[in-house]
Amino acid sequence: MSLPTFKKFGAGVMLALVAILPSAANAAEKLTELKIDWATYNPVSLALKDKGLLETEFEKDGIAIRWVQSLGSNKALEFLNASSLDFGSTAGAAALIGKVNGNPIKSIYVYSRPEWATLVTRPETGITKVADLKGKRIAATRGTDPHIFLVRALQDVGLTEKDVSVVALQHGDGKAALLRGDVDAWAGLDPLTASAEIEGGAKIFFRNKEANSWGILNVREAFAKDYPDVVKRVLATYEKAREWSLANPAELHKLLVTATKLPDAVIEKQLKERTELTHSKIGQQQKDAILAAGLALQKAEVIKADVNVQAVVDQLIDGSFTTASK
Repeated sequence: MSLPTFKKFGAGVMLALVAILPSAANAAEKLTELKIDWATYNPVSLALKDKGLLETEFEKDGIAIRWVQSLGSNKALEFLNASSLDFGSTAGAAALIGKVNGNPIKSIYVYSRPEWATLVTRPETGITKVADLKGKRIAATRGTDPHIFLVRALQDVGLTEKDVSVVALQHGDGKAALLRGDVDAWAGLDPLTASAEIEGGAKIFFRNKEANSWGILNVREAFAKDYPDVVKRVLATYEKAREWSLANPAELHKLLVTATKLPDAVIEKQLKERTELTHSKIGQQQKDAILAAGLALQKAEVIKADVNVQAVVDQLIDGSFTTASK
């Protein structure tokens, strides 16, 4: 084959390849389904789901919405890692642990500033302070804000998990174990904690609002890379649900009662005393809180000493998808 002929042949091959390969702009497959969670610890998600706001937003695009319940941050992170969710609700500190462990997520939105983690016991145990937990059995859902809250509380009084017996249970099972007397204390999560107090006579013996990390919405990195405009539209729609929740507290209350099947008094305590929905933009305030939790966990050897926690926090938090002002 002569050189000119070879050049023509090569050019033809290149043109053929260009014709059959998708362009960079069209590399992502057409999105037909969006997988997002709802959780009783994320009241805004209940409004979003009940009002069909995402269904309305994406109907014209032919994108179906699949709703998946998350029973805790650990489950949301598990689903995100398995691509069973595109968007998942967690605590900020739990998202950090997920990121440290290789879960490819971005934290992109604040759905609440809660005080959802407290330490709870039964009156007859005699436990009145964190130091009393030494040698005791404590129920906790590993990898969630209540578990992280427990680790930090122990650390503050010179104890570690080695000084107690942590019984790994999902939140609802932890509450049941406490009320049955199977454990001495429980690292609780609302609205289950409020239920344990009102219906079961349990007592909160330690609380620290500042040690609760924020309620954070996360997205899979791959999804955000392939569909950035969809992510922005999801957050804009989430904002509508948050604003509706603030404007309609009685209706939000009813949604939570229906979802949890808990009494009005329990939901009243969760929403009025321990849940703030006035934030949505993710930024420095959340970074600072999550970093503080991460450094405390590193000191407690939950996060390895060689992890650059600041760098992981910087990689985790991405406020570029929302136009919310606060």
